Amino acid sequence: MSASSDPLAEHAGQVREILSVAGLRKTFPGVIALGGVDFDVRRGEVHALLGANGAGKSTLIKVIAGLYRPDVGEIYIDGELVDFATTTDAMQSGVSVIYQDSALVPQLSIAENIFLGSEKRGALGLVDWAATHAAARQLCDRIGALFPTTTLVSELGPGQRQLVEIAKALRSEAKLLILDEPTASLSHSESERLFQLVRELAAAGVGIVYVSHRLDEIAPLVDRVTVLRDGLSAGTFPANALDRARIVSLITGQERHSVRIARSPSTKAAGALLEVRGLSRAGEYEDVSFVVRSGEVVVLTGLVGAGRTELLETIFGVRTADRGEIKIDGKPVSFRNAREAIAGGVALIPEDRRGQGISITMSIFENIALPILSRFVGSFGLRKRLQIAHAETMIRLINIRTPGPRVAAGALSGGNQQKVVLAKWLSTDSRVLLFDEPTQGVDVGAKDEIYGLIDQLAAEGRAILVVSSDLEEVLAIADRVLAMRAGIIVGEFIGQAISASRILDAITHGSER
Repeated sequence: MSASSDPLAEHAGQVREILSVAGLRKTFPGVIALGGVDFDVRRGEVHALLGANGAGKSTLIKVIAGLYRPDVGEIYIDGELVDFATTTDAMQSGVSVIYQDSALVPQLSIAENIFLGSEKRGALGLVDWAATHAAARQLCDRIGALFPTTTLVSELGPGQRQLVEIAKALRSEAKLLILDEPTASLSHSESERLFQLVRELAAAGVGIVYVSHRLDEIAPLVDRVTVLRDGLSAGTFPANALDRARIVSLITGQERHSVRIARSPSTKAAGALLEVRGLSRAGEYEDVSFVVRSGEVVVLTGLVGAGRTELLETIFGVRTADRGEIKIDGKPVSFRNAREAIAGGVALIPEDRRGQGISITMSIFENIALPILSRFVGSFGLRKRLQIAHAETMIRLINIRTPGPRVAAGALSGGNQQKVVLAKWLSTDSRVLLFDEPTQGVDVGAKDEIYGLIDQLAAEGRAILVVSSDLEEVLAIADRVLAMRAGIIVGEFIGQAISASRILDAITHGSER
């Protein structure tokens, strides 16, 4: 199950630790993010770092990368004690990080982003754009990113942006490469290319830290697994010594139990709350028709670029269809913006949580209150006390890990930021809920909580439309599955017909089996 049992021993005569962390401790006001962590990465190995949201994974990565200074502890790179004051110090020591959330500049091209601050220059010191684009092209080809390097990042989808991030990280020869949820926005084929690239880099002697919540990725790819829980190490193990149940138990500290709520057939057979008929938008989707009934969870799945997100945004009023009809509770609607959609009983939980879902500089309670501010207006303006009380209720309901509602949303882990987005939209009275990759970057324990929440919302009679590229998730939550390929619905699966192989055939080849 592991990529190799003794990685690259032939390169150095023995297995060497590229990274060694001893007794690392980091605290923030009210939170012990790391409580004395030991961690090491060997030359040529792929080392998985697992843990629930808030377990300390992101903090550990940021300390190693020079973003945070540790309170206590030591970091060694290639056996030498280091003390990184900046990320530049870490990069110069051979540490390269691909973060879960994109740090690209939307207004710049792909090549400009990849070589930002390290542009290729000619004899006179001027930027040689031809050489810069040629070098960017080589990096993009290496990871299978086929789009032109002159393309602006603002024109790319989340999956494509992630590929640019990977190309940017590979710009310099790294000793240690840290990948934080690298496949969260990638299609199946893009993910497979990344896995191959990871194996190639490990074979060349690079030590790789691989952070992922997709447990099916771990076994065939990694050599060792370290699990963090509540800022402490729950242990480091050979990958072939762990099965899925054991990993989940280590992450959560308890056995995993199903939270699926059995909904009655009569509820799922209720009337259509959302109807889409012949909806088309040039270059994105064509002649799409389906219904979502009261109490039903319908999952729309497909590869990156299939048109799924664009379809949800049209229903939500962010985009305008060229033709076709949308009905809510039997009445035709034509939302011109998100405000009208919210007033019409529709809510969208977006895929890009930092770009569209939350304001990272605002507090948790301010973010949650945004769609329902009118509820908190008093004689002298907004009543902060009521906003905070409501946020505290939602924090308990969705189990957001935070010292309190006044904390800035940007200070939370990625999964807890996603929970704030959920809390924000679940605060509305929307009867039609659109979820775009709702558990992207969310740990297994939080996934179960979100699945249970989706089931509960359906049991209350709401219509749930979920976009998901995670087949395990599709199989776990769907009453009905719509497979989408190249902007067209190519398959519909219900009950016993819902199977991974049939869905995969439909989204990759446009055929059902």
